[in-house]
This record gives sequence, structure tokens and C-alpha cells, in this order.
Amino acid sequence: MEHYPALFEPDLEAGGYVVTFPDFGYGVTQGETDLEAMEMAQDLLMLTIMDFVRKGKPLPAPSRRRGARFRPVPLPALQSAKVELYNAFVKSGLKKAEFARRIGIPKTHIERLLSLRHQSRMDQIEAAFAALGKRVEIAVCDAA
Repeated sequence: MEHYPALFEPDLEAGGYVVTFPDFGYGVTQGETDLEAMEMAQDLLMLTIMDFVRKGKPLPAPSRRRGARFRPVPLPALQSAKVELYNAFVKSGLKKAEFARRIGIPKTHIERLLSLRHQSRMDQIEAAFAALGKRVEIAVCDAA
């Protein structure tokens, strides 16, 4: 998954940073330090994506923003895989019941499979991608 850019604006009155995600159009968080602001941004990103998933809305594509105040916000690998799975599911046009049937799981388990808070097994994620005609590849990159 590409990282969504977050706008980190210094909070001149209280100190720290106020963080927003322009691609989503709503949601705000803050942190007292750089590290805390990034952690809060990751949590806000997960909550915002989960809100889109709950409503069945397609996710916006991450934009290319420039400037020192914009920072890419990464999600953990499992959550990134779930975001890609949700995008593929939405593009497929399948209903949840048909998707569940193709995977071989009860329809009620689809919500957990797409939830960024639920710790799904990787074999379940791979089976879900396979049901959509996709396969999972892993890439490892040098740390920044």
C-alpha cells in the first residue's frame, strides 16, 4: 500500500503538532512530540479507513503532496494488506455474501477480515486475494 500523506502543522499555541489527512477530508489529531504525532497519525489513519470500510465507500487514492509539512504515514504490514484487500474487493463489485462463499468462510467473518483492528492470519488474507483473482507478494526494503 502506498502511504497516505499527512499534514503536520505546528501548534503555535499549545506546542506539538496538529495532524490531518487532506485525502480524506476529515479527521484531526495531535501530538506533543514528532514521534507522538506520528503514532497518533497512524491511529487516525486506521480509524478513518475503518470508517470508509464500515460505510462501504471506496478509499481515495493517496495523493502526491510536497513540502516539509507533509509526511507519509505508514501502516503495519497486515493492515496494509487489508487495505489492499478492501480496495480489490470494492473493485470486484462482489457482494459480501458471494465473497465469503468464494473464500469458504461465513459472511459474518468478512467484517473481521477487513477490520484493521482484527489480527487475521496471513493465510486468510491470501485466500481472500485468491478469491478475487489476485496473489500476494512481499517486498522488503531498506529502512530509511
